[in-house]
Amino acid sequence: MSSLVFLVPLALLLGGAALLAFLWSLRGGQYEDLDGAAERILLDHEDDGIAAHDREAGALPGQSEPHNSNAKGRR
Repeated sequence: MSSLVFLVPLALLLGGAALLAFLWSLRGGQYEDLDGAAERILLDHEDDGIAAHDREAGALPGQSEPHNSNAKGRR
């Protein structure tokens, strides 16, 4: 019985802290776009590091010209 004197206020404090954390996350906009990340991964964007015309030419990401084994400077 003496442990309830300690545990009940502790449970109320922890519940209040959880409620404050939830309200803080609501105010911060954490629940504004719940489906955005899930849908973003499914959408096909052209700007994914390699443009479509570079993909056909065989260019690597970050190169302005297609990758070629007979490039100038190689002997």
